[in-house]
Amino acid sequence: MEKEKPPIFGMIERGGQVVIRMLENVQQKTIRPLILAVIAPGTQVYTDEYDIYARLPEWGYGHKTVCHSLGEYARDEDGDGFHEVHVNTMEGFWSLLRSWLRPHRGISQEKLPLYLGFFQFTHNVRRRGRGLLQPMLSALLTRAV
Repeated sequence: MEKEKPPIFGMIERGGQVVIRMLENVQQKTIRPLILAVIAPGTQVYTDEYDIYARLPEWGYGHKTVCHSLGEYARDEDGDGFHEVHVNTMEGFWSLLRSWLRPHRGISQEKLPLYLGFFQFTHNVRRRGRGLLQPMLSALLTRAV
């Protein structure tokens, strides 16, 4: 973790929750426990062509990819006009996260997981400003018990 920008791994359900974690490395043995803990077996998983995802079918998941290196960003596989194979949901989330982190220049790697956790929480409760107070208090009080 001596790198200036440590790897951050994310999983998001379309229209649902997101999970993001800072990792020591980006290897199958590192991501597998996260995937198994968060994604139900048999779920269809969409990724880019990065080879760390190659074992998803072995781990019990459906797996479809888009090949960014060939300029592919979405694909309509069944001809219905809806491009169901894409990773745009996660890409959009990364864009929001980068924009939110930008003013917080110089975040230490030690504190980065706290920032990531807060952003994940606010995304998942889908509230902002004062509306965030009640879900935050509920989460804190539930964990304190």
